[in-house]
Amino acid sequence: MSGHRPGTRAAHTARTTRRHGTWSMEERAAQPVRPLPVEVPPGTAALTVTLDHPRDAGVLDLGLLGPDGEFRGWSGGARDRFTVTEQWATPGYLPGPLTPGTWQILLRLHRVPPGGLPYTLHTETPAGPAPAAPAETPPPPLPPGCRRTRRPVPPLDGARWLAGDLHAHTLHSDGSLTVDELARRGAAEGLDFLAVTDHNTVSHHPSLAAAGRRQGITLLPGQEVTTDLGHANVLGDTGWIDFRAPAARWLDDAEAAGGILSVNHPLAGDCAWELPFAGRRPRHAELWHHTWTDRRDAGPLAWAAAWRPGLVPLGGSDFHDPAQGRPPGTPTTWVLAEDDSAAAILDGIAHGRTAVSAGPHAPVLLRYGDELLALGAAGTVLVRADGERTVVRSDRARLPAGEGLHRLESWECEVVALSG
Repeated sequence: MSGHRPGTRAAHTARTTRRHGTWSMEERAAQPVRPLPVEVPPGTAALTVTLDHPRDAGVLDLGLLGPDGEFRGWSGGARDRFTVTEQWATPGYLPGPLTPGTWQILLRLHRVPPGGLPYTLHTETPAGPAPAAPAETPPPPLPPGCRRTRRPVPPLDGARWLAGDLHAHTLHSDGSLTVDELARRGAAEGLDFLAVTDHNTVSHHPSLAAAGRRQGITLLPGQEVTTDLGHANVLGDTGWIDFRAPAARWLDDAEAAGGILSVNHPLAGDCAWELPFAGRRPRHAELWHHTWTDRRDAGPLAWAAAWRPGLVPLGGSDFHDPAQGRPPGTPTTWVLAEDDSAAAILDGIAHGRTAVSAGPHAPVLLRYGDELLALGAAGTVLVRADGERTVVRSDRARLPAGEGLHRLESWECEVVALSG
């Protein structure tokens, strides 16, 4: 089979359409993201889209653009059905006016086998009252005494080192928890902040501040810009970053909106970074991702040295589900911030005031001006950017700092902590 073979559009009511066909490998190679038009008539109360395809044969991702090409949602392969109304929308999608006109359903041909991938797409645009929003009750805050206490660290000129995680997902993409449930888990681990970085969507952003207040943790707005050739986190309330654009455009758009772009897990299997940057490269990178399980492997360090001078190291657990067996904060990113607000934490990240440890209670290496403070690190070795090594003999050791990336290693050359 080759070429897209659309079926005959079935007779439909004024508010229901059905489209079907088969996608080919050639079509995926030529244009992996396909816009399919859907008419939204005046008076539409809801737009519901249902995608059917054999999931054991391939993968199709799902999203939505409004009549002017504006972002209205993305769920990737995590969902096969969504609803958008003026007052509420399926997680991953934005509620708002259903402006009459031609909207675009986005299909990304993520995995298409040699024999092709059949699909059926149903759309419903009913008039009349919109369907009621699904009920959602936030979990209660953690009871007293149920929050772990993270490692205490001394302040610097009024600023504090805060512990957090810069990579986590919710029901707004392919995670299993609500924003509140994720926040509660981060708070339980003793984290001060948590970035919520759902794939190719910003639908979670409006709920972050309130959920963070309820659960006692600062939630940072983020988006994991996700493609076949690499992922990048955009941190900050930047609005949607279009994953279909070149990576250099992501960087420009993020910074123009006051955000930060970080290359994610650059050596992580089929999610490794392969995209080019025309001209300048991002300064930030998720050097320590949960997939760095054998930290005697110097691959991430070699990548950092080759990427660009002055790289700012970040860490991320890539938390999706409690069943994965690793809580938020594994690894932990430490940020020196003036206070615990999202704006102050993002400012600390933007200015490179970061460190990474295996967890919020693990040994850590923090920069204090022209000194480094190694905590809980007796028996490790400090390795400076120029390769000079110093043995750490106490659990609270102050050591001279140089330029560039520093790390603590075990006697077996396993990376224990990173400091920019």
